[in-house]
Amino acid sequence: MTEPPTLGPGRLVCIDGPAGSGKTTLADALEAAADDVVVIHCDELLQGWAGLPGLAATVEALLAPLAAGRTSHWTRWDWLADGWAEDHPVEPGGLLVLEGVGSWSPAIADLVGMLVWVEAGPDLRLDRGIARDGEAMREHWLRWQVDEQELHATFRTREHADLVVSTDG
Repeated sequence: MTEPPTLGPGRLVCIDGPAGSGKTTLADALEAAADDVVVIHCDELLQGWAGLPGLAATVEALLAPLAAGRTSHWTRWDWLADGWAEDHPVEPGGLLVLEGVGSWSPAIADLVGMLVWVEAGPDLRLDRGIARDGEAMREHWLRWQVDEQELHATFRTREHADLVVSTDG
């Protein structure tokens, strides 16, 4: 039996977990495997490295119009320019995948059709992050690991997951 839509006429999947665990890879695979899938990378909704505490409110504001069957939008954070950039409309319907640290919060739990938690060990995640972003970003990554751990502990995100995926290898 197919479950009813959770986000107005559409469905919502959140892919959460710590940075460097493989969330983006999973979201990209979902997008490639099906039609009518929109992926939003939540690192584009953050106001820089210190933006994690405000993400839940941003996601909630994005989802509220969609839950009512109306078009919504989000504004991309430009990491290089260190400021907000262009707006992106999101139409109701289909499958919306929110991917990223803090994509799930208790405030949107009733809209989430599935929460996937992706995890890997902290050393492996740090190695992946430094390989992607460069050694100059190490201090940002170390601080980020503390911030995300605090957020996930507060929200108890892993405990709410419908599916847990380990990418430790």
